[in-house]
Order: sequence, then structure tokens, then C-alpha cells
Amino acid sequence: MNHFYSAASVQETIFTNARLVLPGAVAWGSLVVRGGLIAEVQPGRSALRGARDLGGDLLLPGLVDLHTDNLERQVQPRAGARWPMRPAMLAHDAHCASAGVTTVLDALCLGDLGFEADRVRTFRDGVAALDALAGTGLLRAEHFLHLRCELPAADMLALFDGVAEHARVRLVSLMDHSPGVGQYADLDRWRAVCRRDGLSPAAIEARLAELVAQRARLAGPNRRALLARLAGRGVVLASHDDRSAAEVACNHAEGIGVAEFPVTLAAAQAARARGMAVIAGAPNLVRGGSHSGNVAAAALIAAGAVDALASDYVPASLLEAAFCEAGAAEEEPGAAPGPGLARAVARVSDAPARIARLADRGRLAAGLRADLLRVHPHSSGPILRETWLQGSRVA
Repeated sequence: MNHFYSAASVQETIFTNARLVLPGAVAWGSLVVRGGLIAEVQPGRSALRGARDLGGDLLLPGLVDLHTDNLERQVQPRAGARWPMRPAMLAHDAHCASAGVTTVLDALCLGDLGFEADRVRTFRDGVAALDALAGTGLLRAEHFLHLRCELPAADMLALFDGVAEHARVRLVSLMDHSPGVGQYADLDRWRAVCRRDGLSPAAIEARLAELVAQRARLAGPNRRALLARLAGRGVVLASHDDRSAAEVACNHAEGIGVAEFPVTLAAAQAARARGMAVIAGAPNLVRGGSHSGNVAAAALIAAGAVDALASDYVPASLLEAAFCEAGAAEEEPGAAPGPGLARAVARVSDAPARIARLADRGRLAAGLRADLLRVHPHSSGPILRETWLQGSRVA
């Protein structure tokens, strides 16, 4: 193998005896980190003193999560019990790093349709906490913002205007969680959700009428105003919960390039046919189906209709989903995974990085950030042993 360059003036770490999950392949070899970047990827084993022997474990690129609601769950761990935002943000950050997620797009809702009374407060406080903590060295992952804009919400545009120029905004999704459309097209299912929340039949019907009227009044004007504000800004735009090819065609015509969580195979295939990127939910794949009765992520993957997975509500699902897809969890310990694992890992690292236009991460390649995961494949699933962010261990 080639000789590794070593300079005393540059901080350098060599990982060796590792199975490197590279673009398109898994190969036994060594990787050099220098100055927070991947400096070299080499076949074979390094004999240099100080090289870290990974004992045949897998070395993966850090995971990139385009959509996680995990911060909301840290802020409100139980109904009616709100946690202070800064410790909640730190707990969320640690949770992500311990799940192998080194790049996080915190999905915060702008506007609410009755799902959580404090969602707007969570959005405002979440942005403030990120502003206060980013750059301090206290966060273990790098965080960006994914603005989830609820089109029928009366306050959505005003909330958006308050963060429109924020430097950390990487993704804006246009949502409509009104009953009768998207995820809640099945009104019986929507009524069942309301019953679980303790609403009486009369209250449910009154709420249904109110939301349908609100959507008719606000969703169209808000959508047009939001798209006008975003025109020419270069921010990645996503639709949400697309159900039909007609919806996809409309979104594509208006400059939306990503279909997030399409709820039918037809919508996902229509998006791919138009060159849009498709994001599916990793928990859907891990659990074996959608929790809300929509299309299974496994069916979308089998049809070639998924580019990337997002954790949605379980950060640990990204790594689990990659191994579920590849079938690596069924392999004997120590067996060498094939290219299927490389493809599956790319769906939670390289592909989401490309969608978010983060060209400096997502692959094990020279010149990219040394965001790395050491993973031990076990019969029970992947065991994450270590996480590095730009060459520094964070979990």
C-alpha cells in the first residue's frame, strides 16, 4: 500500500484494519484524518505507530438527517410537561450524536393546526437556543434549520418572515395537515386521532368544520405568498405528504424540487419521473410500515422511488434503516457486507447531504469532512461504538 504522509505540525489520526463503507463498495483499508478532514483513503493496513486499529469494524460517513422532530419530544417529554429549551436542545443534540447523526436539520413547525398548543413557542425558542449554542463548541453535531410551514395556519407567514434570512435555513417544506388531504385524507383516521386526544364527537365535528373552512380561506394565499418570498433565494423547497401525481406536477411546476414523505407509491414515482428527490421515513422502514396507514418505505425502495431517508421522530432509526435495507443485520458477525450496504448507507449520508446542498460531507472521500462512525455489525443489528465530528470524537 502507499505510505501515509505524517507531519508533526498537523494533527493526524490514522484508522486502520477497518471495513470502509465507500461510495458503491465496502473495502478493507485505512483512513487518514488530518486537520478535521479526510486526507487519504487507502487499501490495506497501516503499520505506522499510533494508528488506531478498529478491529475489523465498519467505518461509515456521519449520517445526515433532513427531518427530525426530536427536539419537540425533548421539549415536551410528556403531555403538559414542558422542559426548558436549552437543556432540551443539548439533550436532543447528544441523542443525535449518539445515534450517529452528525448533521441535523432541526424540523420546526411554523404554525399549528391544533396538534400542540406550544408548537409556535417551540419554534421560536428552538431558533434562539440554536443561535446561542452554535459556535460555542457545546454541540456535538452540526445543526441547521428545516422550516416546516403549515400553509393553512394564520400565523405561518409572520413566523416565516422572522427567520427568512437566517443563515442556518437549509430546507423549507410546504405542509398541509388539514383533515381530508395528505396524511389525513382518511377522515375516519383523523377522527380516531382526535378521539385519542380526548375530544368528544361533537367537538371533533366542530373542529373538522373549522379546519376545512380555514384551509379554504388561507392555504392557497399563504402558499402563493410563501413561494413568492422564497423565489430566487436558493433555498431547497420540499412538498410534504404528496398523495397524487397531480399534486406532484403542481409542486414541480412551482419550483419545488423535493417530495418529502409521499403517502402513495404513485406520488413518489411521479416525483422521481420529474427529477425530484424523494425522502421517506426511516422509522417506516424499521417498523415494517407506516404508523399512519400510508405506503410502506420498503415498497418505495423496492420500486426505486426513494433517494434519502429521514429519521422523522427517532434519530436512531437512520442507522437501523440502513442495515435493515442492506440485510446486514442478518449476516454472521465478521462477514464482509456487500455493495448493498454501501447503497443503503448512501441513502442516509451522501444522498441527504446532496439534497441539502452540503457538498463537503456524506462520503468517505479525500477532502471531505471527517464526520465518521465506527459501527460493529451484530446479529441483533448495528452497534454504534464511536462518532467523530470533523475528526473529534463526540460520542
